[in-house]
Amino acid sequence: MNTLKHLSKVFESSEEIIFDDSSKIVLMSDCHRGDGNWSDNFSKNQNIYFAALTHYYDEHYTYIEIGDGDELWENKRLSDIKRVHSDVFWLLSKFYNEDRLNFIFGNHDIVKRNDKFVKNNLYKYFDELKKRYIPLFDNIRLHEGIVLRHKVTNDKIFLIHGHQVDCPNDKMWRLTRFLVRYLWRPLNFFGVNDPTRTAQNYHKKQVVEKKLIEWVIKEKQMMVAGHTHRPMFPEVGDPPYFNDGSCVHPRCITAMEIDFGNIKLVKWYVNTKKDGTLFVDSEVLAGPRKLKDYFDT
Repeated sequence: MNTLKHLSKVFESSEEIIFDDSSKIVLMSDCHRGDGNWSDNFSKNQNIYFAALTHYYDEHYTYIEIGDGDELWENKRLSDIKRVHSDVFWLLSKFYNEDRLNFIFGNHDIVKRNDKFVKNNLYKYFDELKKRYIPLFDNIRLHEGIVLRHKVTNDKIFLIHGHQVDCPNDKMWRLTRFLVRYLWRPLNFFGVNDPTRTAQNYHKKQVVEKKLIEWVIKEKQMMVAGHTHRPMFPEVGDPPYFNDGSCVHPRCITAMEIDFGNIKLVKWYVNTKKDGTLFVDSEVLAGPRKLKDYFDT
């Protein structure tokens, strides 16, 4: 199937989430939560991520993860990831219990599109202290895409990971996962970069972004994606293709915030007070801009 047609099919079949100018939504992607070993890139930023997530929970945001939340190409068992990053999953479950959590799967966690896998791995977890299973995301449904629809204007924002226009990471994902897990991951230990990773390949990033922007122009539809790890925030009048970046940038994570009818790109990082105390800080990288300015173009 043509990649742009596939995007349109996902868009048309996606579940809609209604929002309005009082809604507060944060979009993150590409956390690549691992099992805590040397290749777990998320571990470097886990404290920053947890601090940001705590802020969004306390401020009553809805958290939507748009793909590659867990690194399930390099790692075989989600149970190992849940054990190492149990504090993160505990906080995410608090969002879920208040109906403020949605997951979109990406290429690195594409196995989550399988309902049986989700039931066996995300519905509950085994508490080693209590020696019994505890609900985690009971009866959760994973999405390939989500459409945010404005309650008043009916304007829509398409949320998708973006690997759908990247053949090695979509149609050939089983082969690519095999190469990552058994070839490129060991070689990466010796400093050899993985050529299959769009995030580490400038040319591949450009190709993916060009295809996603082509769809945005063709369908006249605003989109927020992940996958490339490269934050994008267009000017009003340009094609409304946004990218929330990733949670595995060196020394920072990025997120897209939608609140009170505005959209902005932010980063979270470790900052230093004058007395030398370290703290997690945030900074606006782009925006805020009114969503209606993009809808009206």
